[in-house]
Amino acid sequence: MKEAGVGAGALGGEWRQLINVAYRLLGSLAEAEDAVQEAYARWYALPRDRRDEVRSPGAWLTTVTGRICLDVLGSARARRERYVGAWLPEPVPDHAERGSGGNEGPADPADQVVLDESVTMAFLVVLESMTPAERVAFVLHDVFRYPFAEIADVLGRSPAACKQLAASARRRARGSEAPATRAGQTDAVRRVKEAWESKDIAALVDLLDPAAVMTADGGGLVGTVLRPVEGGARIAQYMVAIADKAPGLELLERSVNGVPGLVARLGGTVMTVASFEVADDGRVTRIWAVRNPEKLRPWLRDG
Repeated sequence: MKEAGVGAGALGGEWRQLINVAYRLLGSLAEAEDAVQEAYARWYALPRDRRDEVRSPGAWLTTVTGRICLDVLGSARARRERYVGAWLPEPVPDHAERGSGGNEGPADPADQVVLDESVTMAFLVVLESMTPAERVAFVLHDVFRYPFAEIADVLGRSPAACKQLAASARRRARGSEAPATRAGQTDAVRRVKEAWESKDIAALVDLLDPAAVMTADGGGLVGTVLRPVEGGARIAQYMVAIADKAPGLELLERSVNGVPGLVARLGGTVMTVASFEVADDGRVTRIWAVRNPEKLRPWLRDG
């Protein structure tokens, strides 16, 4: 049940907000869309008189979507333990940079995501370190400003308990290095691109923090490192080895989850979407490379 099929007016207008909430909660566009579809299905399964009793259908849908996401998060941990290699959130392209691909068919959930600091790969990875309840309380309150009284309905806990969960999550989110400015991030990513293209290991080492970490997600569907590569020198050598094994690899500067990143294409096919964390000294501290083709579907129209 896509947006075009869930009804008109106020209810249909909730779709985008719910996709944004669910994506931040789950880190997966596919799972976010499934959660929102399920919430709408439950709404339309209610008897008409029961629906008429709901004062705010939007709030009802948010509560149900939150509960569905909470259940998904609870089962996701077990599924990710079976996942081949590291699991990373799905990267989202900038709407303006995507090819049109035509306007037929239902709205793509990737086009519904508002790109801001709450969807950067760095932020989503921090969210992965939280318990499901912490993540729900934190995202709904700190990102979307829902009151704890409403969050309590989602979590089935008291408002005071939800406040404590959000505070605990907030502590987990603290302590990251001060990020570079947007201009600094753009410059760092461009220089990494140029050094990677020229296979200049020394230049890459200079651009990478000595303690940098690169994490790749292939999902067992494509070849990639199964464990994080640690250390700027080792990452630089790995990047050049990739370039040697893939002659004709094309690197494109693209916005990834709202911040500067790189897209690697081979023969016109998107193979990798890379996100970067850049410290205020201009050095790259983290690289997240998503190679799982199932997570790259929104990028197939990249032009």
